Amino acid sequence: MRKIITTAALALALCAGAAHANTVIDPTGDFLPTYTGPQEADLDVTSFTANYNPSTQNFILSATLAGAINPATAGSYVIGVDTGTGSIAPFASIGAPNVVFNQAITIQKTGAATLGANSLTALISGDAFSLIVPLADLPSTGAAPLGYGFNLWPKSGAGNSLISDFAPNNSNLLASSVPEPSVWAMMLGGLGMIGIAMRARRSRAVATA
Repeated sequence: MRKIITTAALALALCAGAAHANTVIDPTGDFLPTYTGPQEADLDVTSFTANYNPSTQNFILSATLAGAINPATAGSYVIGVDTGTGSIAPFASIGAPNVVFNQAITIQKTGAATLGANSLTALISGDAFSLIVPLADLPSTGAAPLGYGFNLWPKSGAGNSLISDFAPNNSNLLASSVPEPSVWAMMLGGLGMIGIAMRARRSRAVATA
């Protein structure tokens, strides 16, 4: 039984690791030294995730902020996307020369979003937002979808001095594939076996007490 539990736990850990390889955790309060705007909590990124679902051919982008997103205060969220060429690199002057992109998604605090001429809608809940972007709206310029790079920067207005944070810092986050249904089943199965083992252990402890 112990061998089965160990195997299940290992499978669960491996699956969880693969599922979260596409998430960057960003420290709270790390506003850029060049930032001159208000240090509002909803302009401070704490995590950013970029997933790609090959089945639906959609990117799933999500982020959490240090505080609830407040549409009554100034600010928006820009996600730069490098689909292969990375032809735009405008942030050397504020310490981020490796943030490159050739497409940009702008998300307002109301949830309204744009990608070029395309309108999108982000789901905003408390301190988090999430957005689905069809691959068709982000055609490749040389990279496969799982090789696309993403970077999130909140800003309180126009100009580089009003960019409050980068996630990740001075680099791009590569998209990862969302777990397939079989992987989710393995994860749930592993959790189930771990739960059974814990109940059995508690029962033995009660019996010998």
